Amino acid sequence: MTIDAASALPPPKPATRRSPWRSALIHAALLAASFAMLYPILWMISGSVRPQDELFGTSSLIPSSVDFGSYVRGWTGLQVSFGQFFWNSLFISVFATIGNVVGCSLAAFAFARLRFGGRNFWFALMLGTLMLPYHVVLIPQYILFLEMGWVNTSLPLIVPKYLATDAFFIFLMVQFFRGIPRELDEAAIMDGCSPWRIYWRIMLPLSLPVLATAAIFSFIWTWDDFFGPLIYLNDINTYTVQLGLRSFVDSTGSSDWSSLFAMSNLSLVPVFLFFLFFQRLLIEGIATTGMKR
Repeated sequence: MTIDAASALPPPKPATRRSPWRSALIHAALLAASFAMLYPILWMISGSVRPQDELFGTSSLIPSSVDFGSYVRGWTGLQVSFGQFFWNSLFISVFATIGNVVGCSLAAFAFARLRFGGRNFWFALMLGTLMLPYHVVLIPQYILFLEMGWVNTSLPLIVPKYLATDAFFIFLMVQFFRGIPRELDEAAIMDGCSPWRIYWRIMLPLSLPVLATAAIFSFIWTWDDFFGPLIYLNDINTYTVQLGLRSFVDSTGSSDWSSLFAMSNLSLVPVFLFFLFFQRLLIEGIATTGMKR
C-alpha cells in the first residue's frame, strides 16, 4: 500500500484576511505621517510664490495670489547670478564624489584583500576616526591650507577626498569586499594579475552597488555642506549654493524670504534627480553590504 506524499502533508492554513477597517486606519496613519514630514517642503514651495507680507502670517499651504517673480529675483538679485553658485556646487560635489569613491575604494581594497604589517591596527585606528568630530581638526587643517595658499579656493573641499578621509565609506566598502569570494583573487593571481588589476578588473565591477551608495551619499553630503565652504570660501564668485542661500538673509536690514524659498526649492532638484536615478543601486548596496554571497 503506497501513501501519496502530498496527502501526507498537513493541509495549508487558510490565509487570514485583514479587516478593511484596520487597513483603512493603517493607511490613514501613514498618510498623516507622510503629510507631516512633507509639510515643511510644501510650505516652502507655497512660500516661494505667495506675497511677502503674508509669509509668516498664516500656516495655510494655499496662497492668496501666485507670483513667480521671486524666482527671477532670486536668480538675478545678488551680485552674482545664482547659476554661478549652482556651477560651483556642482563642480565641488562631482569631483569630491569621484575622489571619495576612488580613494575610499582603494583603501578598502587594501584592508579587505591585501596582507601587510599592522593591518588590524591601522583598520582599528581608521574606525576610531569615526568618533572624532570634524571641528577637532578644523583649526590645524585651516592653518595647513592657509600655508599652502588654498584658502578661498575649492581645493580644501576636493583634494582631501582623494586621500580616503571618510572612514564611514571605507568601512562600508570593506564589509562589501569581504563578501566577494577570494577564489576570484586566487584565480586572477594564477593568471598573472597584479593587485592593481584585481582591484580594477574584478573588485570594482562586482562592487557597483556599494560604489553607487558611496557616490550618492558623498554627492548629497557635499552638496548640502554649509560649514566647509563657509570656512574656506570668502569671495562671492566662489560661493556654493548653501552660501548663496545665506546671502538672502540680512540680519541688519530686510531679508528677501520669497527669493530664499524659491532658490531653496531649486537647490533640491539636483539632489532629488541624483537620488532618483541611482536609488536602485543605493538600496541594493545597503541591503547586500556585509552579507555573504
